[in-house]
Amino acid sequence: MRILKYILLLLLLAIIGLTVYVATQPGEFETEQSRVIKAQKSVVFSYVNDYKNWEDFGAWKDDDPNMQFTYSDTTIGKGASYSWKGSSGEGKTETIFEKENDSIAQKVFFSGNEGKAYLTFKDTVGGTKVTWHSKGKLSFMAKAYAVLKGGSAKMVGDMQERTLAKLDKVISYEINTYSIKVDGVVQKTGGYYFQQKITCKIPEVQKNVSLVLPSMLRFFKENNITLTGSPFVLYDTYDVPNNKASFSVCLPMRDEIFTAEGSDYTSGKLEPFQALKTTLNGDYSHSKEAWDKAFAHIKKNNLTENKSGSYIEVYSVSASQVKNPSKWATEIYVPVGSSAPAEATTVPAPTSESTTSPVTKTPATTTTTTTTPKAKTPAQPAAKPAVREAKVIE
Repeated sequence: MRILKYILLLLLLAIIGLTVYVATQPGEFETEQSRVIKAQKSVVFSYVNDYKNWEDFGAWKDDDPNMQFTYSDTTIGKGASYSWKGSSGEGKTETIFEKENDSIAQKVFFSGNEGKAYLTFKDTVGGTKVTWHSKGKLSFMAKAYAVLKGGSAKMVGDMQERTLAKLDKVISYEINTYSIKVDGVVQKTGGYYFQQKITCKIPEVQKNVSLVLPSMLRFFKENNITLTGSPFVLYDTYDVPNNKASFSVCLPMRDEIFTAEGSDYTSGKLEPFQALKTTLNGDYSHSKEAWDKAFAHIKKNNLTENKSGSYIEVYSVSASQVKNPSKWATEIYVPVGSSAPAEATTVPAPTSESTTSPVTKTPATTTTTTTTPKAKTPAQPAAKPAVREAKVIE
């Protein structure tokens, strides 16, 4: 009996000693890890800047395969966030700052703990140097867990190191696995489409498409509008010397829609046209190579590029359907042949980097219509067109 008392006393003293030891450990941590990712900076930044990719390269998913992830409506850029719940707790990460192709700042909350993380992206020999700096405060239980893992700095640093290594592996496969095929001359079908116009720098095109598309798709769902095909981009200008692109993000639909004056959204109609079709299977970062191959094919085969026509990218398989960039599919349509003359406006075509001046575009294949409705949700316009009835959306 006396021996049992001594054992219990020793256990109690050990628990007290461990508690005192944990309590005296630093309540804050700060650590930093770096790795060279074998891909260009813009590609690495774009991949990391989208939270939908994080569960694919985060080391925490390896430690807890059953971890569940929830994403905010926006997963890219400032204000984007995602939450997770696993066997060891739950948390949330939110982007509070971003500088394109340079840096990302985050707030991190995890089971009562709070921290901040900073990721920087620098060009270097062999690819992009990604530096991940983290600091924060730990609760008592988190400190106790960290003690078992060799300390908070080692625990967090190890997680960062494994995550960066996996990021390198994932990007090397997902981004660099792609193919480009020139399918030949086809007849591109037409129809009505819903659009939001955007003007931005050329490297920011895909980011803006990714930001706009989710809200447009929600708009369709909330207003019971039927999507009749894949989202696409209709280019107005692609000015390489001035690093400027003007384009419309479009959703195909069955009927024409009239929107309120001043709305971000308008509708248009794409007439059928003859085009050279080229398909890119893989990440969108290879789109320039795909466009270049299309233009090279036109030149090599003595086709006539119709510079007054519509230059289109159709996202037949996109990130909203499949997370893996290696499985995305983008169809590129370059207008060829001739079209009927119409009033001309000066608009450059989306050509390769050798483009040095705009071309004159004849808007013979698209039309855009707007008017002011009386009420929101499906209703009749204030003044109906004489030849048809149309849905009115504010």
